[in-house]
Amino acid sequence: MRVLYVSTLPDGGPVSHVLNLAPRVAQAGATVRLLCATPEVAAQARRLGIDAVSNPLRSKADVASAARLWPRLRGADIVHTQDRRALLLCGPAARGVARTRLVHTYHGLPEELAGLPGRPEARPVGPPLRTAWKLHGHLRLEALLVRLGTVVVPSHALASFLISHGFPTARVHVVPSRIDIRRDVPGPPHRPVRLATAARLERHKGVDVLLDACARLTDWTGQVHLDIYGEGACRIELEQRAAAHGLDVTFHGNVANVRDRLLEADIFVLPSRGENLPITILEAMAAALPVVATRVGGVAELVEDGVSGRLVEPDDAAGLAEALAGLILDSERRAAMGRAGVARVAEHFDAAEAGREMLDLYSSLCASST
Repeated sequence: MRVLYVSTLPDGGPVSHVLNLAPRVAQAGATVRLLCATPEVAAQARRLGIDAVSNPLRSKADVASAARLWPRLRGADIVHTQDRRALLLCGPAARGVARTRLVHTYHGLPEELAGLPGRPEARPVGPPLRTAWKLHGHLRLEALLVRLGTVVVPSHALASFLISHGFPTARVHVVPSRIDIRRDVPGPPHRPVRLATAARLERHKGVDVLLDACARLTDWTGQVHLDIYGEGACRIELEQRAAAHGLDVTFHGNVANVRDRLLEADIFVLPSRGENLPITILEAMAAALPVVATRVGGVAELVEDGVSGRLVEPDDAAGLAEALAGLILDSERRAAMGRAGVARVAEHFDAAEAGREMLDLYSSLCASST
C-alpha cells in the first residue's frame, strides 16, 4: 500500500495530525510519503522516518504550482489531503490524473461556522451575506468535492453536521485523532500555578475570553501565570488586553514543539467559540494535564466534565474563571483529573491504534468498486 499525504499549511492542528499519523501508518506496513508546505515541516517528517518534500501552494488559486505537483500523485494507491487547499487543488487531480483513491480529512469548518456543530441554538458569525455563502454555498461545493473520494472526520459532532448539510453519508467516516502518551502522572505543581493554551490567535479561538477570565481570578486565587502558544491576526489586540488587565502572560508565538512546552503547565485551557476534535486537548491529556475547555464541537467527546477536566459555555468569562479557580486552588483535584485524562487517552485515543485503523480504511477503499 502506497500512501501519499498532501498538506499545504505551515503549522497548526492539521500539520500536527499528519505528523502523528504518517509514521503510524508506515509502521502498520504502508509506504508513506508527504508533500508539505515548508522545508521545516519536511524536516520534521524526515526526523520521524517519513519521506517528505516541500512543495508550497500559496493560495487556493495557485493552480500553476499545483499543476507542477500533480505528477507526484501518480503511483500512490491513496492520496490523503489534509486541508481545504490540498483538497481543492489536488483532489480532482488525484482522481483524474493519477487515477488513485482520494481521502480527505475534514479538520474543521470555516471560522464563521465553527461554533455550529453540536449546538443547535448557535448561529453563524459575521456579515449575513458572507455567512449565507459559507453555509449554503461553500459547504455545498465541499460536499460535491468529497464525492470524488472519502472524507474522514475526527468527531461525531462534525460528522452529523456535515451530513445534515449535504455530505453523502456513505462517504463520511469518523476516525478520531490519536496520540502517544507523554507521561502517566502530572508533574510537580508550580507556584504560581501555570495555565497554558495553544491556538491560532483568531477570534473564534476565544483567547480574549481567557484573558478576561484570568482578570477575574486575582481576587479568588492570587496571581497565576498564563503561557499562550500560537500566532494570528489578533495578537496585538490580545497583548494590549492582557496589559490592560495587568496579567502575568507570556505570548510565545509559534514554537517548534508545543507538546514539550505543555509539560511545564499545571492546567490546559481552550476557550474556543468553535472546534472539531482539537489535537491540542489530546496533547494536554497525554501530558496528564487537566483540561478546562468550552462545550463546542467534539470537545465533549474528549473531556469528561468533572472527571478529566471542566467544560463551560463559550463566551462565558465568569464561568471559565470559576472553573479555573476550582482547579487552581486544589492541586490534588488537578492531579486526579490529569491521571483521568491519561487513562481516557489510553482507552480511546492511543496512537498505537492509529496506523492500523487508517490502513484498514485505506484497504477497504482500495477493495471497493466505488
